[in-house]
Amino acid sequence: MQSMDPEPAMLAARIAGAVAGALVSLAYMMPRGAREATARATAGIVSGLVFGAPAGVALARWMGVAELLSPTETLLTGSAAASMTAWWVLGALARIADRTGRGPKV
Repeated sequence: MQSMDPEPAMLAARIAGAVAGALVSLAYMMPRGAREATARATAGIVSGLVFGAPAGVALARWMGVAELLSPTETLLTGSAAASMTAWWVLGALARIADRTGRGPKV
């Protein structure tokens, strides 16, 4: 029976991609406060860790570069993309909630 423990290099790539995605997103779409920043960073990193592998494989196939990338590169790319997507979606939802009057009262 095969072990389900992740390989250390793959886990490192997954973490690095998730954190990099959140940091790049921070540069483009600043949060309005510490609470929003914490929520978006947490969601971005968690989604990068969870959805990094399938997102990386899907992106590599869609772009036609699956044969050119190593598994580590695919995982790193997917984790960053999933993290960035979560960051941007939560940011957009926060802006929509603010405009409709359903956001946090500051």
